[in-house]
Amino acid sequence: MFTGIVTDIGEIVSFKPVAQGQLHRLRIACSYDRTTIANGASIACNGVCLTVVASGVAEGKTWFDVDAAAETLALTTAKHWKLGTRLNLERALKIGDELGGHIVAGHADGIATIVSREDLPEMARFELSTTRELARFIATKGSITLDGVSLTVNTVKDVTFSVLIIPHTLDVTTIGGWKAGTEVNIEVDLMARYAARLTEMTV
Repeated sequence: MFTGIVTDIGEIVSFKPVAQGQLHRLRIACSYDRTTIANGASIACNGVCLTVVASGVAEGKTWFDVDAAAETLALTTAKHWKLGTRLNLERALKIGDELGGHIVAGHADGIATIVSREDLPEMARFELSTTRELARFIATKGSITLDGVSLTVNTVKDVTFSVLIIPHTLDVTTIGGWKAGTEVNIEVDLMARYAARLTEMTV
């Protein structure tokens, strides 16, 4: 489990399609302490929970390897990742960690597309669109995870919604580089999903 609070920005430094392109082996450089990364550990990369299969240090920089499988490539922006792609990273929660965002599974539900960006004094407002299936789980003042970042929904209208990004978040995540047309991974709030399921079962 995760909280949507990004703790580092990683960069893809090696990219190798295997299994006839159905699996991508990625090497991601980061600032984490190598001794704290174990094989089998979960790290959310742009909101996608991936499993560490190897790690090490090269040229003074920690790296870890992960595999992005066929389903991940089909459902998330991982299909667009390449050498040099920067990724929001978050380590899995440990007992006793501060829950600073909201409960995030790291299982991206799909993709949202940036419709517009409005730059405000030290902040930015983004309008996004997603599928009707996912839009029904998005509510004003509710939580949403975009590229692994826990955010609060400002407005909702049909399949579009908006978020307002504060200066700190712009500084410590990849959101500062978003623009109209950018695709981002979206994970809807688990509580919204459970509430919808409960409603469906009681109708």
